[in-house]
Amino acid sequence: MRLSFIIILAIATTVVAGASPSAVDVKKIWDAGEHNAFTDLAYCKDMWYCVFREAAGHVKGDGGVRIITSPDGDSWTSRALLQETGVDLRDPKICVTPDDKLMITMGGSYYRDGKLVGRRPRVSFSTDGRAWSNPTPVCRDGDWLWRVTWHGDTAYGASYSGPVADRPEWALTLMRSKDGLDWQPVTEMAASGKPNETTLRFRPDGVMLALIRREEESRNAFFGESKPPYTEWRFNELNCRIGGPNFILLPDGNMWAGGRLYGETSKTALGPQFRRPFG
Repeated sequence: MRLSFIIILAIATTVVAGASPSAVDVKKIWDAGEHNAFTDLAYCKDMWYCVFREAAGHVKGDGGVRIITSPDGDSWTSRALLQETGVDLRDPKICVTPDDKLMITMGGSYYRDGKLVGRRPRVSFSTDGRAWSNPTPVCRDGDWLWRVTWHGDTAYGASYSGPVADRPEWALTLMRSKDGLDWQPVTEMAASGKPNETTLRFRPDGVMLALIRREEESRNAFFGESKPPYTEWRFNELNCRIGGPNFILLPDGNMWAGGRLYGETSKTALGPQFRRPFG
């Protein structure tokens, strides 16, 4: 099965002004792989970077990370393909470090006879988007450091444990690093319901915000916030289930979230979040 990527461009100025955004363009940007999935997008040095897993199917051990670039969001060119023998590189997320390097975080899964037997996150760095460091294992066996967000000179990410970990499955741990390679736990984020994929953002006052996917109980997403040093959290349950959660914080304080919205028909959705989620 061949899957294609479609990019939707919206008028951001209408969001900041308080009006509803409207899609101005829907366009396929890639269809060269048999199975393309799990995208992320970043802008660095006048260039858009889109990263995704490229493989023969949704799971098992042949996944690589494709990096494509565009100066204008219109024409796209392949820059690199990250691969590791015997490892399924999955669900890449890209960000820009404080010293203007590109950083990709990805899962690394191992299979035996078609069954998952282990996993550990990887990171890779580049200064130009073409030459990338070899995917380097980080964190702990069984972890999945899903997305990294830099705040000042520190990187933060929420890592969830899997079936090969020596910790309770689905335990969600806030991690931090100064270089993207050496990660240390900050605290266990006490979100119930099998929490996993998590995006972290920061308010101007330093408060950390978290949008969390869950797989049990109601399966509705959680939204959390924490003040420095980020060891105590409070959460609100949202009224929807979100896969691949992502959100941005706008200058006026509003938040806009995107991801896979589950329902009778699952779809990719973009919509406003809450201005004051905790009243």
